[in-house]
Amino acid sequence: MKLFITGIGTDVGKTIASSIIVEALQADYWKPIQAGDLEQSDSHKVEKYISNAKTKFHKNAYALHTPASPHLAAEIDGISIDIQKICTPETTNHLVVEGAGGVFVPLNDTDCVIDLIQPDYKVVVVSRHYLGSINHTLLTLEALKSRNLNVAGIIFSGDENKATESIILSKTNVPMIGRINNEPYFDQNVITYYADLFRENLELFG
Repeated sequence: MKLFITGIGTDVGKTIASSIIVEALQADYWKPIQAGDLEQSDSHKVEKYISNAKTKFHKNAYALHTPASPHLAAEIDGISIDIQKICTPETTNHLVVEGAGGVFVPLNDTDCVIDLIQPDYKVVVVSRHYLGSINHTLLTLEALKSRNLNVAGIIFSGDENKATESIILSKTNVPMIGRINNEPYFDQNVITYYADLFRENLELFG
């Protein structure tokens, strides 16, 4: 099973969600495009958060030096991102693929993050609660469905907001995998706690 983790925007909790899913399934992890923070990348963060010994971390297809939109970071690095050269790693394990920002973050003049999502991927959308998040979540899900991509479920990030969650779920009929509350910190124990909570729902996708 290959799960692509995307968000309704930047800094909504994709890496924490990815860590939880990796730990729950003891899956491999791959971040195709990392822009900035190469010494403390999302791969490093996930590796720090998980505690199982089975997960393997696959090399970024593009590791860009500037913390910016991938198209700009690549331009500053003097290269152009070619999605034809971004190939899913070979593995016999489950694979968690973490996107960059939201689905329409540009990679170059023609392609966006959504163009990285392969037909055999199942998409998990991370939605963080803030004013406007309903609109951003519905737009994200509409875009994925318009491409006939397989949306497996949604993870809400932030303390419970019944009004927001219920309207999103009723309008989209997308399963809720779980909610990640506003924790004071995240470490291996907290990630394991959420992995145990989410595991049953995640295994339904297999």
